[in-house]
Amino acid sequence: MNRFMGVLIGFCTLVIIGLFHPIVIRSEYRFGTGIWPLFLGAGLACAAASILVVSPLASALLGILSFTLFWSIRELFEQRERVRQGRFPQNPRRTA
Repeated sequence: MNRFMGVLIGFCTLVIIGLFHPIVIRSEYRFGTGIWPLFLGAGLACAAASILVVSPLASALLGILSFTLFWSIRELFEQRERVRQGRFPQNPRRTA
């Protein structure tokens, strides 16, 4: 299993990042950028968990998830700009 650890972590990284692309888009559409503290809290929790977990694989994946959540905060604000530019639809029921 150790020989494939790097490939497994790489694959899981790709999946995590791939899942967060639509999560950021939908979050901005439904809630706007005001949801960023939730991403921050979840990222901090995952970072803390990655330090406390004994398993190297679980620790690595929690660390990757943590920094993906941190990066998603930036992407929320960039998504807002993409909506303003007309590249993504704006939620008609949300004014902010």
